[in-house]
Amino acid sequence: MNRTLPRFARAERLVHRTVAGLTGICIVTAAILYLGPLALLVGHRRVVVLVHVTAGLALPVPLLLGLGSRAFRADLGRLNRFTPSDWRWLRSKTRRDGTIRVGKFNAGQKLNGALSAGSVLVLFGTGLLMYFPSLARLAWRTGATFVHDWFALAFGLLVLGHIAFALKDVEARRGMRTGSVSAEWAREEHAAWADELSP
Repeated sequence: MNRTLPRFARAERLVHRTVAGLTGICIVTAAILYLGPLALLVGHRRVVVLVHVTAGLALPVPLLLGLGSRAFRADLGRLNRFTPSDWRWLRSKTRRDGTIRVGKFNAGQKLNGALSAGSVLVLFGTGLLMYFPSLARLAWRTGATFVHDWFALAFGLLVLGHIAFALKDVEARRGMRTGSVSAEWAREEHAAWADELSP
């Protein structure tokens, strides 16, 4: 029987699912608000705006609640730390052949985490300025709208890229779904992390 290794705690999986759901709602409602044919098809613009704003305001909540989990905090520390092997991994054309020993997260996953967190902060702040116009003068609100729109597009593309990579890796998806991955996959994709868990 193939041995498995624990990859994500229940709290981490719950945070990921909740953030994914809220992000999906934000992306779909943003598309409805900005694409004329979709807006005409759906209608109820005020309701769509309310759903979009509510999901956007709620987006940081699961991340903050996740801080109550020791495993979540530990993984945030891992995501926030670039090692020399991460820089080698980014520069390598054969980064997935296992010659560069990778920890629990590879450099691409770390970059995705940093860009996602930064995008959520920018979208949250600019969204507040747009939805509550009394918070700032007109020039700031105009700038906030411009930044919000372009960050939303970039973040949407980042999310699509994340989904595309996830669809290619059944075992990584299993880790996020069940919390465990096969030891063989861990040794191939994240050898340094697999060694940490070895008795």
